[in-house]
Amino acid sequence: MRSHDVDYRILGSDIQVLEVELDPQETVIAEAGAMVYMDEAIAFETKMGDGSSADQSMLGKLFSAGTRLITGESLFLTHFTHRGSYGKSRVAFSAPYPGTIIPIDLSTLPQGLIVQKDGFLAAARGTQISLHFNQKFGAGLFGGEGFILQKLTGDGKAFVHAGGTIIEKHLSNELLRVDTGCVVAFEPGIDFSVARAGGLKSMIFGGEGLLLATLRGTGRVWIQSMPVKKLIQALAPWGGNARKESGTALGGIFGSLLDE
Repeated sequence: MRSHDVDYRILGSDIQVLEVELDPQETVIAEAGAMVYMDEAIAFETKMGDGSSADQSMLGKLFSAGTRLITGESLFLTHFTHRGSYGKSRVAFSAPYPGTIIPIDLSTLPQGLIVQKDGFLAAARGTQISLHFNQKFGAGLFGGEGFILQKLTGDGKAFVHAGGTIIEKHLSNELLRVDTGCVVAFEPGIDFSVARAGGLKSMIFGGEGLLLATLRGTGRVWIQSMPVKKLIQALAPWGGNARKESGTALGGIFGSLLDE
C-alpha cells in the first residue's frame, strides 16, 4: 500500500506542534492522545494496527497491536481522515514532553528506519510500524534503548519525537560514541552496541556513566541532547539541579536550614 502524500508544518521551538494538512480522504496515523486540535472535516477512529495493509486480517491486526504492547506503547493507534469532499483540513499533534519533532521521508530509506521505542509520533497512512530486536545482549541490557526498538518502513512521511535538540550525523564507515539513551534513530546499516566509557577512574568519577553507546557503519544517525530520563532526573526534587539556585555551598547549607 502506497503511503498517503500529506503536507505538514512544525510550529514552535521548545515544545513543538506538528500540523498535518490533509486532502479529502487522506489519513494520518498517530499515537493515542497526541492530538492537539483538528478541523471540523477531520474524523478520527481508534484502531488496532497501523493500516499499512488494506486487506489486513483480524489476526494480523492483533499481531500488530501486540507488538506495540511489547514496546510499551498503547495497544491502539488513532487514524485521522479528512472526510470532506473538497479543500484541505488540518490536524495537529504534540509529544508528551519538551523536545524536537523530526520529519522523515521514508522514501529515501528503502530499508526503513530504526527508532527508539517511544520515538514515534505520527505518520502518513501506509507506513508500517514493526518490531526491531536488538541482537546484541549488552546493547539491549545497557544501551538505554532496550532489546526492542521500532522499525518504520514505507514511502511517505513519518514524524519522530525526541528530547532537547536533535543532531543528525552522517557516518561513512565510522565509529561514533554516544551517551546511552541519547540515540533516537538510525538506519539499519548501522551497528548499535555498547562499550566501556574508559578507565576505572573515568567510569566511576567521570560523570558519563559506566558505558557508552557505539554506532559503527555507514548511514544516518539521529541523536537527542535531553532524553526524557535525564529530564526527569534534572527536574526531580532530589536531582542534581535541586540546589543550584543557591549559588554556593554555603548558600546550599543555609537553604537547607531554612527549609527545616
